[in-house]
Amino acid sequence: MAQVEATTERVIAADAETVFDALADYEQVRGKVLPGQFSEYEVREGGDGEGTLVHWKLQATSKRVRDCLLEVTEPTDGQLVEKDRNSSMVTTWTVTPAGEGKSKAVVSAVWNGAGGIGGFFERTFAPKGLGRIYDELLQNLAAEVEKK
Repeated sequence: MAQVEATTERVIAADAETVFDALADYEQVRGKVLPGQFSEYEVREGGDGEGTLVHWKLQATSKRVRDCLLEVTEPTDGQLVEKDRNSSMVTTWTVTPAGEGKSKAVVSAVWNGAGGIGGFFERTFAPKGLGRIYDELLQNLAAEVEKK
């Protein structure tokens, strides 16, 4: 099994603290900015960054639906880590300043891929598909924080 990684980033016209706080707000903001591939969104514990337990289903393709139960930690300033209890997937969100009134948000998801020919296709296509999903999420996040 090889590790598979999908990463995308976006510069957002809002300061890093505002962007991070919005990302970490699972109670009010996160559910609003998730694209259509996410369903059954539910905050089960916490709701604001560290200590949050959140559930959703992610429909990565027409046949592939992941049932995710994510534990959220904040290992460093400007970083959220979501570890899926139901798989090997770990998603890391990093928000850093990017000039006057701007920030850069980077999301990287890593998981243990399948072996064999299925693993080849997963390593080839999954990062692009998940990257598009996260790009849409970051676009929605930008629209949410830039209107304030």
